[in-house]
Amino acid sequence: MFGLVGAFVLATVAPARAGENTFVEVTPNSVQAGSRVSIRASCDNDNNRQADVQSDAFGRVVLRPDNGFLTGTVTVPGNKQPGDYPVELRCRNGGTATTTLNVLNMAQPSKGPNTGGGGTAGGDRGAGSLLLVGGLAVAAVAAGFGAFGSRRRTGTRS
Repeated sequence: MFGLVGAFVLATVAPARAGENTFVEVTPNSVQAGSRVSIRASCDNDNNRQADVQSDAFGRVVLRPDNGFLTGTVTVPGNKQPGDYPVELRCRNGGTATTTLNVLNMAQPSKGPNTGGGGTAGGDRGAGSLLLVGGLAVAAVAAGFGAFGSRRRTGTRS
């Protein structure tokens, strides 16, 4: 039963051949303004010639043949306003395709948060030395009490 269904599905579906469709994709499709994106496209069996990609997000880019596809990279300007921008592929054979690039423009912190220096990380160089000396003194006292407490008394029992 499953064999007949499988044979029917395989017989009625046309096999997909590489390059028989036109598409454009941008990776990543959501980026921070100032970031670089990669573009990959196909021009329906015409991937051995250059094609153009145009977008208000980054301007015009020429895609070049690369392993059966058309590829290129571009940087979105750092001052680009946030929003969705259409990315349009124009093939030499007249084919076109469109996708969308989402540009983000979030404020980036310029440095880490001010969380304080901590006891040994502060600007006072004497604090770290004082803690080291104090720790060694406590260790010496503990060792002395341990040695004194483990000492056995000698003598005879009556």
